[in-house]
Amino acid sequence: MFPKKLLPFLAWFPLRPSNVKADLVAGITVALVLIPQSMAYAQLAGLPPYYGLYAAFLPGIIAAMWGSSAQLATGPVAVASLLTASALASMAAPGSEQFVALAIVLALLVGVVQLTLGVFKLGVVVNFLSHPVIVGFTNAAAIIIGLSQLNKLFGVSMGRSEHFIQDIWGVLQQVGETHIPTLIMGVAAFATMWGLKKFAPKMPGVLIAVVITTITSWAISFEHNAKIGVDQIADQEVQEIVELAVQNEARIGAIGSQIAAKQGRIKKLEKEQGDNDTLIAALHYEVELLQGSLKDVEDESRLSSRALRKLELDMVHGANGEAGKVYLKGRAPQGEKTDGHSWRIKKLSNGEIRLSGGGEVVGSIPSGLPKFELPGLSWDTLRTLLSSALVISLVGFMEAISIAKAIAAKTKQRIDPNQELLGQGIANIVGSFSQSFPVSGSFSRSAVNLDAGARTGLSSVFAGIIVLVTLLFLTPLLYHLPQAVLAAVIMMAVVGLVNFSAVKHAWHAHKHDGIAAVVTFVATLAFAPHLDKGIMVGAGLAIVLYLYRTMQPRVAILGRYNDGTLRDTGVHKDLPTDENIIVLRFDGSLYFANVPFFEDAILEAAANKPGAKYLLVIGDGINQLDASGEEVISHLYTRLQSIGVTMVFSGLKKQVLDVMHHTGLFGLITQENIFANEAMAFEAIYRRMGVREGAFLP
Repeated sequence: MFPKKLLPFLAWFPLRPSNVKADLVAGITVALVLIPQSMAYAQLAGLPPYYGLYAAFLPGIIAAMWGSSAQLATGPVAVASLLTASALASMAAPGSEQFVALAIVLALLVGVVQLTLGVFKLGVVVNFLSHPVIVGFTNAAAIIIGLSQLNKLFGVSMGRSEHFIQDIWGVLQQVGETHIPTLIMGVAAFATMWGLKKFAPKMPGVLIAVVITTITSWAISFEHNAKIGVDQIADQEVQEIVELAVQNEARIGAIGSQIAAKQGRIKKLEKEQGDNDTLIAALHYEVELLQGSLKDVEDESRLSSRALRKLELDMVHGANGEAGKVYLKGRAPQGEKTDGHSWRIKKLSNGEIRLSGGGEVVGSIPSGLPKFELPGLSWDTLRTLLSSALVISLVGFMEAISIAKAIAAKTKQRIDPNQELLGQGIANIVGSFSQSFPVSGSFSRSAVNLDAGARTGLSSVFAGIIVLVTLLFLTPLLYHLPQAVLAAVIMMAVVGLVNFSAVKHAWHAHKHDGIAAVVTFVATLAFAPHLDKGIMVGAGLAIVLYLYRTMQPRVAILGRYNDGTLRDTGVHKDLPTDENIIVLRFDGSLYFANVPFFEDAILEAAANKPGAKYLLVIGDGINQLDASGEEVISHLYTRLQSIGVTMVFSGLKKQVLDVMHHTGLFGLITQENIFANEAMAFEAIYRRMGVREGAFLP
């Protein structure tokens, strides 16, 4: 028993030929979807596409071996990828070495958080993210994911700022500059995937779309790139814009270096002993000034970059080995022959201009296994990424466990949330050692895994092996895969995440749930690209609304209904009651937040019936009693006694009675005023009053 708890994959053994065959078929089927999807999600996370293959290799195998679900397929997913991009966007340029390093550290932190929660059996912590909050977040995230791919679909550029909506507006302003072949590739991929899903759902639509478009891209030479120097630009107007952009690039680098140096000095001074407050304050002021200057230069750079991207250029190749010249479209000297391509400026880097005369493709993917090494750690990095790691850990685990439970409902398999936390945690930790970014359970691939007949986690092992074979031998085949197709794969995958009917359902269940879902949805869109802020706002609001609801639980003054049951006199009018007895039911736990409400309800009931001798509290609905509740009951009991009213209780639960015993409250009220049910309470009260008949006697 112990080894299987520590090593859950031992339950797969002894291997049965029928299970191995079923798992092999399922593993191959999942891998056909996983390979293109993982590359697309890597780009969504802000990393080069091949990092998706790294994230699809080991994490899926490890999660299957240490998780509790036989069919859950773990790997890159849309929401975790988007959260990764939003967490790191302000810390490094997407795709840069620093960005990749931070993504790998983030995977490690996510794994450590999940593993810690699993070891201490704290899977219930995910309940702090209520279902309505997740519904609102998922809908907003799906829309953000879809919109974030528009630029790749149209073949235009997209800026990255603190305001996602502003970035999308910038893309829409460039719709007139759409690269038609890129759009055709994306639409063709959409049509292929949608058509196969509708008319041939058993076919691997994603893979077929990728294969067709990749072959087409290779056949028509979809990609055209070139590099030129500033001196090769023949138009004075273009040269001035380029030189301004180069200057801005240099200024941004210089100001960034100054800010980093001053921030480093501030940290050093803060650690040193001595009176450095004045100097630190001055440095902070200088940093703020520099950040203001940096923002101005970045805004100017953004404008010049946008102007450059709008330019269409012709290239004339030089004769006798001379460098070619670049002109604005249609401005080449008469008699000069252009190369036939329409070029755009793709990027400026260190004075070198990269031109694109075709569509964007994945490009070169390094063959072989990822490096196995410890992620580069520093205290500052860990501290900065911790909040994002917590959000990704909880959202990722909630996604994984929801999928696992949905599958278990069909397979009748038992799911252990804490074991699943361990599996996801170990997968992310091991993944970080093999260049992976944060991963989680995938709904689409898990559904494929189940439908393909997977019986054990061995199917995920087979899928991982196929990814390994791809990394070792098949990466050159992916060079010509169009970026627009990867964008189409992502957009097609997240369409199913948009579910506004779930928000409507939450609203019908309880208006507070509907408010939490809507606010989370709006906040996530508003704070984008910082999605963690949106979900934190939603989670905080859900907790506040819960506390608000429990602050004023239902309090009912009861009378005897004609069928002998006790009913609420506020709902059923003219119910018979007894002038000597007040019967009150409190429907909620009695704790610090609602004790004032409980006290007011008791005193109001006593004031409305001044001739009453007894006040019976039916406590069937009181599940918990804290110190504040105990104190108020003690105070009320004494106060009511002073005006001739005896406070009596019925139906109190064991945990409430335990608190009463431990605090001495039971001794104050005494056993003669605490009854197992209301019938015994009424009988005792009427006996004390010397009455054989009464409104509350059955």
